[in-house]
Amino acid sequence: MSSRGSHVDAVRGSVDATGLRVAVLVARFNQDITDRLLDGARRCLADHGAAPESIEVLHVPGAWELPQAAAWIVDHGAHDLVVTLGCVIRGETPHFEYVCQEATRGLGAVARSSDIPVVFGVLTTDDGAQAMARALEGRDNKGYEVTLAALEMAALKRTVEGL
Repeated sequence: MSSRGSHVDAVRGSVDATGLRVAVLVARFNQDITDRLLDGARRCLADHGAAPESIEVLHVPGAWELPQAAAWIVDHGAHDLVVTLGCVIRGETPHFEYVCQEATRGLGAVARSSDIPVVFGVLTTDDGAQAMARALEGRDNKGYEVTLAALEMAALKRTVEGL
């Protein structure tokens, strides 16, 4: 797996999660992978100063349900950012394409209409090995990477609001 282009090393430690209220939405489908993504997200938040009590982890059945749950979180107004984590692995039917497309479109729509960062952390892989490679411990964990992107967006939002 290539980590070329990853912003993790450049940004790690430069953003502060202190005081942020974070919602992490996690799909239960392919839970062996999504649990690892959640571990990465939690590690990122801890590395950047988030208090454990400021992190709310909510589970949804699968990637398909992430957009609706993210919209509910945004509408509720109690969080500063939303991290979405899921894993869709290609199978022998077109189901993969439908779920991936709608999760992508749905989360994109929520993010564009939201006043807070809503980030896309759904793995879309050809097989379980590819998914596992993206969910290992360390710098290549995509849960860590996408959470860092959310923190960076929250910092950018604060900067823009201060202009």
